[in-house]
Amino acid sequence: FKAWSGLLPSEAAKLNICKTLPKLTFNIDVKGGNSMDYRIVEMPKFFIAGVSKRVTMQFEGVNNAIMELAQSITQEQREEMHALKNIEPFEVVNASYEHDYDFQKDEGELTHMIGVLTTRENISSNLYKVRIPACTWAVFPNKGPFPETLQNTYARIYSEWLPVSGYEIEKLPMFSFTKMDSDEAYSEIWVAVKKA
Repeated sequence: FKAWSGLLPSEAAKLNICKTLPKLTFNIDVKGGNSMDYRIVEMPKFFIAGVSKRVTMQFEGVNNAIMELAQSITQEQREEMHALKNIEPFEVVNASYEHDYDFQKDEGELTHMIGVLTTRENISSNLYKVRIPACTWAVFPNKGPFPETLQNTYARIYSEWLPVSGYEIEKLPMFSFTKMDSDEAYSEIWVAVKKA
């Protein structure tokens, strides 16, 4: 009693002194719980055919260098790309590869390509082509404001999905496509993966 109060019990009774302590409370903060949709797709070998350019990595907002690349596509290139696309996702895609430094940091450059997926090999010299071997792809659909939702999904793939998925990312181009609606966009991110 003396160690706790500093007084003997008889002294506390004589002086009518009482000590009080606030009750102990615990706060527990549980994070997580946001689900993430994905599917696993097996793809044959194919090419990504389109136009490409080295651009600065940028994880937030619209990348003006990519916008300029999109505006540089000629009508002839556009028509050839649409004639070539013959495999899922049957969309014009934005692909990135050949990253400088650490891809998960907002520094350095990467090669960005706007193109289509095709199994055809007769691609004219008007388009650049990247050969992709047959492999497994993790596909992440997302819907919301563009480009914020797409960029947030990329971050969640690395920070939330990858550590618990049982997969590793292959060193191949990753790509996405976006369909714009009046108030939100639907996008899919395709990432080449292998079992860990």
